[in-house]
Amino acid sequence: MADHASSNCKAVSEILSRVGDKWSVLIIMQLGGGSRRFNEIKRLVGGISQRMLTLTLRNLERDGIVSRKVTPSIPPRVDYALTELGRDLLEPVQALGQWAIRHQPCIQAARAHFDGSNGAETPQETRPSRG
Repeated sequence: MADHASSNCKAVSEILSRVGDKWSVLIIMQLGGGSRRFNEIKRLVGGISQRMLTLTLRNLERDGIVSRKVTPSIPPRVDYALTELGRDLLEPVQALGQWAIRHQPCIQAARAHFDGSNGAETPQETRPSRG
């Protein structure tokens, strides 16, 4: 029984790490409005590098969340869209994104309070160094 639970945790963890990373969330939210071209996604998802966008789209395609359609032309036209699985994921991803936007001021205030109470050290600074 423990092995079954452990394998489920690993599988769920792998899926959540893919669909829950910030770039995937932002890309899925942008594709919720319909198919988009690569450069359009790059422009809409501020701060993402071309390489990171390529890797994220490729991984979302591999997981069956995004489809990629190439239209032969000069230059070739490539459109990305949510698959049926991706559209099913859109609702919880949008809810998570909206929650983050709605609670951003509260979280920033909590961070400022925490940092002020802990001598302005961030959790990263208080970790022991690796050997």
